[in-house]
Amino acid sequence: MNEALASQLRQLVTSRSTAALGTLHTGAPYVSMVPFVLLDDASAFIVHVSGLAAHTQDMLADPRVSLLIAESERAGFSPQALPRVTILGTARRLSGGSPEEAVARDAYLARFPDASPTFRLGDFALFAIIPTSVRWVAGFAQARSLTPEAFAAAVRARRADA
Repeated sequence: MNEALASQLRQLVTSRSTAALGTLHTGAPYVSMVPFVLLDDASAFIVHVSGLAAHTQDMLADPRVSLLIAESERAGFSPQALPRVTILGTARRLSGGSPEEAVARDAYLARFPDASPTFRLGDFALFAIIPTSVRWVAGFAQARSLTPEAFAAAVRARRADA
């Protein structure tokens, strides 16, 4: 992937704060919205979700999930040309008190400091969504599939953009 496309992908996943989360709900597709943060090494997306939410129960029952992150619609721009990325992945609940959970928590709270009170609620937990494949659509007729490694390499270069 060339640097212009990598930069556009980095911008998308770092500027958007919510994603559509697709889960399997009693065997049928189910889509909800979740705030997310991408770990610095781009190895996982972190979501903080309530155990009362259907998507949380779905991830516990079947960890296969999908995230869709899309650029905002705007006047005069074809919705079909909107940059977007779809991540297929595996959701894993992070163990409370583990070093991995601490890293995820710090990353999440750095992006969403207002979420701090929800960490005191017993029904909330952090989940890591580990990509298994990525479909990046940079615009109309500009789609490509990426391995998790290629996605991470493109996104990690964001430090040079900062």
